[in-house]
Amino acid sequence: MMTGGRAVVELLKAEGVRHIFGIVGATFLDVLDALYDDKSVEYINVRHEQAAAFMADGLARVTDLPGVCLVTSGPGATNLMTGVAAAHVAHSPVVVLVGGVALEHQQRDAFQEYDLLGMFRPVTKLAIQINRPDRIPELLRAALRTAMTGRRGPVLVDIPRDVLNDVTIAVPELGPPAYRATHPPPPHGDAVRETVRLMQKAQRPLLLVGGGVTRANASDMVVRLAERCGIPMITAYGRNDAVPNDHPLYIGPLGRAGSAEAAAACRRADLLLVIGSRLAQFTSHFDDRSIKPGVPIVQVDIEPRDIGRYYPVAVGIEADARETCLALLAAVDTERVVPAPEAWRDEAKRLRADRQARLAREAATDAKPIKPQRVYAELRRALPPDTIVTLDAGAAPAYGYDRLHFTRPRTFLTPLDLGGLGFAFPVALGAKLGRPGSPVLAIHGDGGFLMNAQEIETAVRHGINAVTLVMNNNCWGSEKAYQKHFYAERYIGCDIGNPRYDAFAKLFGAAGYYVDQIDQIGDVIRAALAGNTPAIVEVPIDPEEFPTPAAAARKTPAAGSARG
Repeated sequence: MMTGGRAVVELLKAEGVRHIFGIVGATFLDVLDALYDDKSVEYINVRHEQAAAFMADGLARVTDLPGVCLVTSGPGATNLMTGVAAAHVAHSPVVVLVGGVALEHQQRDAFQEYDLLGMFRPVTKLAIQINRPDRIPELLRAALRTAMTGRRGPVLVDIPRDVLNDVTIAVPELGPPAYRATHPPPPHGDAVRETVRLMQKAQRPLLLVGGGVTRANASDMVVRLAERCGIPMITAYGRNDAVPNDHPLYIGPLGRAGSAEAAAACRRADLLLVIGSRLAQFTSHFDDRSIKPGVPIVQVDIEPRDIGRYYPVAVGIEADARETCLALLAAVDTERVVPAPEAWRDEAKRLRADRQARLAREAATDAKPIKPQRVYAELRRALPPDTIVTLDAGAAPAYGYDRLHFTRPRTFLTPLDLGGLGFAFPVALGAKLGRPGSPVLAIHGDGGFLMNAQEIETAVRHGINAVTLVMNNNCWGSEKAYQKHFYAERYIGCDIGNPRYDAFAKLFGAAGYYVDQIDQIGDVIRAALAGNTPAIVEVPIDPEEFPTPAAAARKTPAAGSARG
């Protein structure tokens, strides 16, 4: 028997939760009171609830444990919306707990009463209310089961304050295996055999590796499959860390700000093995510029809704990525599948070399003002292999998709299809809490950083020693690029001003650095990462250097252009 607040804490602890993010509120004090004597769970008291959702998302992505938010009703919950949407597009198991309006006051337009379930349903896998104290264990476990099984994702649980307050309930002791599936689904044998048949016929097979591989801890299995069958690899947009980038079969990332060489390989392929990717817009553009019409596609995804959704498939496999790779490895050995033709492997090798040569040319550029491409070259030299990089939306961060180097999974976190600014800094704080032994670097433009810059105080107060790089060009760069290319440089609404961010950091008790010399960037980044304190590094960059807008942009840019 225990209080409702203690029950919530114990249920979360059973799933490995050790951090909860939010801002203190009167509607859930019974939960916080349970933490007073239990130091195994820390309440990270942030400065804005949006950052709480981003932090929970960052922690969940690097640990594969639930990231938990605990906020009050009304604006406490509505402020979470953008961060929860980011978790939704990333399939990140974020659990949102709301201390809701008392049941006796609902349906009366009471103080801070809103239809939170209706608001959050489009950006969650499940949104429910618990209306009786004795159902807290059952329904909170249902939410955790939903968040942590299948294709993972965020959930919302509204617990009215009178359901939590002054109640004692029975909580059966159950570990996660007792209330949710913990073994991933294997592929169907017929689908595996048909895939092997296609592999035997293909002259130019290509692996397109997505986030489902990282989620399934299958990076090593994909590499084994590529090596065994001599198949080159590219990664989906924002999923560069799904395979080691230093592997000789890896060409580069596909997609909107990705590698031209990866796109060239994709156009040449006569069989696409798509493992753990939806082939979403920023990977595929929803057209034929990279994926040729008629090319056979084998698509592996744990969520059947997205198999064949954008491109017809030759084989659709509803299964876990790791289990599928294991089954394919066994089958190609049984069928004695020979490696892909040497001519195709040589072609992929040339494309990889072309990309490396292009990046090397950028690394030799000493142009002033500093080009963002050169900043990334210095980062490639300076960052330790286990560094977790969080990348914001916007123009300066966009250069990073093709210019950062990853060797380990769960080290590259991006806004993906949401394209939300203000993402990278709070996500980096959550990632640092989830993996405190790893260096963590957030990369921002000046506009996006100021959206959640107040969380530098949270970082200092809680000792979350992530480093933030702000590339400052004093504008909203993505939109300025569109106005430059399609509106005859008729700029409006794009130019902004900023403080000195090194001084801003120091005002809050963090370390601050200002670097305007190319040869100092690497040394300063190393010093900031080794400094054992939150830090901001500002680098002024060329205000005239923008990524070229997507080739499909029209006179009035539509999908995918706004704020990122």
